[in-house]
Amino acid sequence: MLTHPLTHRSRRRRALLAGLAIATGALLPLAVSAQTADAWPSKPIQLVIPYPPGGSADLLGRPLAVQLQQQLGQPVVLEYKPGAGGTLATQYLARAKPDGYTVLMVLAAHAINDSLYPKLPYDTRKDFAPVSLVANLPMVVAGSSKLPARNIQELVQAAKAAPGQLTFGSAGNGNTGHLAAEYFSSLAGIRMTHVPYKGSAGVVNAMLAGDIDLTFDSISTSMPHIRSGRMHALAVTSTKRSSLAPELATVQEQGMTGFDVTGWYALIAPAGTPAEIRQRLSQEIGTALRQPQLQSQLAAGGYEPVGSTPDALQAHIDNEITRWAAVVKATGAKVD
Repeated sequence: MLTHPLTHRSRRRRALLAGLAIATGALLPLAVSAQTADAWPSKPIQLVIPYPPGGSADLLGRPLAVQLQQQLGQPVVLEYKPGAGGTLATQYLARAKPDGYTVLMVLAAHAINDSLYPKLPYDTRKDFAPVSLVANLPMVVAGSSKLPARNIQELVQAAKAAPGQLTFGSAGNGNTGHLAAEYFSSLAGIRMTHVPYKGSAGVVNAMLAGDIDLTFDSISTSMPHIRSGRMHALAVTSTKRSSLAPELATVQEQGMTGFDVTGWYALIAPAGTPAEIRQRLSQEIGTALRQPQLQSQLAAGGYEPVGSTPDALQAHIDNEITRWAAVVKATGAKVD
C-alpha cells in the first residue's frame, strides 16, 4: 500500500512539534526558577532572632543585616522571638511562607533541642532548608563575684566539696551554654544546678548581681564584664585559644581532655524555599563576611566568620544533631 508523501511530512511535523513541546516543558521549571531567583528580593527580608536583644545572636545579626541590606537593596529587618530555648522562633519559621523572605538565625541549640525536648512542634530534619553557616564563637567559663574559683581545677574542687550547690546560668533550656555545662559536669564527675534565663543578657545581669555562681557563655557577651573586673574568666571552651583573649587557657589545657564546645550561628529557611534563592543568599552572606568593616566588627566580639554552601550547612547540622544527642544521653540532661 502506498502512502501519500504529504502524510509523511505531516507526521514528521507533528513529531517535531511534539518534541519541541516536551523540551519546552522540561525547560520551563528551570526558567521559572531562574526568574524567581533574579526577582528576589523585591521586598524586605525578615531575619528572626530566637533570643532577646543584647545576646550573641543579636550582636552577630545586627551588623550582618546592615551589610546584607546594602548588598541586596532591600531592608533586612530583625524580628525577635525569644522563648523555650529557641523553639518558639523555630516553630514560627516552620510555618512561614517558603518564599525567601523569612529566615532564622539558629545556634547549636537548634541541633541540641532535637534530642533534649521530648516533643517538638516541628521536625528538625524535614521542616527547614539550609542557607549558610555564618560564624563560630568560642565560649568562656566565667565566674561571678561570689565564686572564689579562678581556674578549672579550683572549680571542680569547689563543686565536689558542695555537690549541687554551685549554680550555673544559661540563655535557656537547650542552649549551648546549658549543654556545655552539663557535658563539663559529666566529664569532671561533679553536679551543679542549672538556672535558665531568656537569653544571654539575662544571664549576664544575674552574674553581675551575684545571683548565680558561673556561666558557660558566649565570649562576645561576657568578655566586656570580664575586662571591667565584674566577672572573672576561668577558661575558654574551644580547642584553641580565642583571639579576643589569647591569655586565657582552654578547658583542655587545664586538664579536661576531650572537652570541646564552640558556639555556631547559621541561617535557615522554611522547607520548600527555592534552592536558587537559598544559593543566592548564601553567596551574599559569603560576600558580606569578606567585607573589612564587617570582619572588624565581628572580630571585636570574638566571632570567627565562616560562610558555607547550603549543602555544607545541612551536613554540619546533621553531624551536630548526632553529636549532641550522644551528649544528652550521656549526661541525662533534661528540660528544667
